[in-house]
Amino acid sequence: MSIVVTHPTGNRNVRAVIKGLDEAGMLAEFHTTIAVDPKASFIKLLPAGLRNEWLRRTYPVSSKKIITHPILELARMLLPKLGIRQPVTNEQGWASVDTVYHNIDNSVAKRIRHLVSIGGLKAVYAYEDGALATFKKAKQLGLKCIYDLPIAYWQTSRKLLAEEAARLPNWAPTLGGGIADSQAKLDRKTSEIELADTIICPSQFVMDSLPDSAMTKKVIMSPFGSPQVSENAVGSTKTDRPLRVLFAGSMGQRKGLGDLLAAFKLLKNNNAELVVMGSQLASMAFYKSEFNAFTYEPGRQHEKVLELMRSCDVLCLPSIVEGRALVMQEAMSQGLPLIITPNTGGADLIIEGSTGFLVPIRSPEAIAGKISWLLDNRECIPEMGKMAREHAHTYTWHKYQYDIISGIKNLLN
Repeated sequence: MSIVVTHPTGNRNVRAVIKGLDEAGMLAEFHTTIAVDPKASFIKLLPAGLRNEWLRRTYPVSSKKIITHPILELARMLLPKLGIRQPVTNEQGWASVDTVYHNIDNSVAKRIRHLVSIGGLKAVYAYEDGALATFKKAKQLGLKCIYDLPIAYWQTSRKLLAEEAARLPNWAPTLGGGIADSQAKLDRKTSEIELADTIICPSQFVMDSLPDSAMTKKVIMSPFGSPQVSENAVGSTKTDRPLRVLFAGSMGQRKGLGDLLAAFKLLKNNNAELVVMGSQLASMAFYKSEFNAFTYEPGRQHEKVLELMRSCDVLCLPSIVEGRALVMQEAMSQGLPLIITPNTGGADLIIEGSTGFLVPIRSPEAIAGKISWLLDNRECIPEMGKMAREHAHTYTWHKYQYDIISGIKNLLN
């Protein structure tokens, strides 16, 4: 009983899935674009930034089970660094993200016939935007199709983001592809989910976004795991300085940054500092025109992110659309309570008033209210941080793997 998994770029949850399948003796092959041996001698010779970029392409299974398709992905990574951007234009360029996804999808679709012929292959496991060709061929061969949907289904996402573009037009350019996807791309997403036998979701928010056509399918909801940290890795408990509120993520309105900046303008107490860490989706002049008094921190290596978190008091992520933002559990693991919306996919992380606060989407007033409460009750923050860390640690990667693999076994049996 074996499974082929495909994902072009890999991430923490992909690594957890293939590791769990491999340990269960169920992984036939993992297809990706680039895979790096962390022990390779050339890795040590690279500059730190480039080394970290390459180390994100390491996977916890034998190289014998990893099949790579590197050419288009290498072009996608390198051409912009050379100032050549046309080939990576979304949906159109020959080295775009979409083309990379379709290329590996088509390659896996061709490969699985051979794997069926040698026996044992029972299912394919693919992710949104990279599953259609694989699923079509799998259906012809009598295989089960497992679909991992990491973010809210496109109909929900598109509706929410279109509303944001109308509500905050200045922020519309930061909403990304969610409102600009072609009809062909949307039709592809629809076909993928229709072909799926089982759907994997990381949160109740994603699960609730599924279309009616998915209600007859088996759905597995398995939240991501939290980082493991030492007992003394806790957030700051200092009260002799401004309250440090952290935003971490791409700097756009999909993650609600516009609402957070608006909330800070509403605060009557100026003893709060906003720290914004992430990748810019607009000019710094634009962000400063929305709210000038914030501290910008660029993205950095994971350990440095955790270090920055420990210098702050609370994480605020008022997202409009997510799947399940990993940064929430990372912050909790460092002793930070949360101020989040249900649309982050993390409503289950909130024990109201103990691990943080849940606020409605599109409500700077509610955000400002919770920040004001923390300003007035700073003595409560250390205990809230402790509760947040303890709650985060009930979410493990082992449990994430177990829920998914148990569900797959039930499907195949």
